[in-house]
Amino acid sequence: MISTGSVSGNEAQLFQFMSGIQHLAETRRFKAWFLDQFGVLHDGKKPYPGAISTLEKLASTGTKMVIISNSSRRASVTTDKMKSLGFDPTLFLGSVTSGELTHLYLERRDDPWFAELGRTCIHITWSDRGAISLDGLDLKVVDNVEEAEFILAHGTEGLGLPSGSVIPKQLEELEKILEQCAVKKIPMIVANPDYVTVEARALRVMPGTLGDKYEKLGGEVKWMGKPGKVIYDSAMAMAGVDASECIAVGDSLHHDIKGANLAGMNSIFITGGIHANELGLDNFDQVAKKPEVRDLASKCDAYPTYVIPSFTW
Repeated sequence: MISTGSVSGNEAQLFQFMSGIQHLAETRRFKAWFLDQFGVLHDGKKPYPGAISTLEKLASTGTKMVIISNSSRRASVTTDKMKSLGFDPTLFLGSVTSGELTHLYLERRDDPWFAELGRTCIHITWSDRGAISLDGLDLKVVDNVEEAEFILAHGTEGLGLPSGSVIPKQLEELEKILEQCAVKKIPMIVANPDYVTVEARALRVMPGTLGDKYEKLGGEVKWMGKPGKVIYDSAMAMAGVDASECIAVGDSLHHDIKGANLAGMNSIFITGGIHANELGLDNFDQVAKKPEVRDLASKCDAYPTYVIPSFTW
């Protein structure tokens, strides 16, 4: 039986283990599929085996597909990235990224929380991976905590300067800056809530780690992506569906699956992504042991409807 709402702990034993998505896709039960990218479709460097053909087969069933990603970059960058990796962007209705939502909310200022925000910020961004542009946002970047009215976290590699350049910083150095900001009690926006992401099988620290640190310091954090409802609402609006008509696919229990639970929609957990090591998986497509998946889901308080090793047909 397919659940049409969020999943509680008592229902955790009901989630179904499958080898691929074929049967589920061919039932045409869901009008829209919301797909995470890193850890599901690709590892940041190359597509996962079978991911491109699986997308094409899923598209042939007539379903609508939307990428929902905790990437701190704009949606157009995600589309370009997918194309460069060999995916056909026309298969998707579009992309909703936490970076795009952050940009829109800072630009429009029609949300009460953002309307009260100042214009002067500490900008924690990427260095080696390329800094995030703040063009069009009418923000003043400062490197002095005393002048800052809020923190904007796009990355974990450096501190943005008023000139637009970036000073590379170690994670520990950025955490020291957060400690100073916490004393001043200024809010923080996290434009990528992920704690880590998969990059060519390795795990890279993401801005969510800094957001978690700031909350533990007593700071106020506005999370702009999964598991927050804002990104699911945007995807549902793009696809013209409600929660009972869509399914979310992701590799993070903390973000993808928890977010789907909170949004009241079904979900598919990919075990070969960021939780692969925790589940004792060494190779792509290796099948996780059911008790270990259940234990990890219970630990994370995030319960998928379905579980598959990788995004394959």
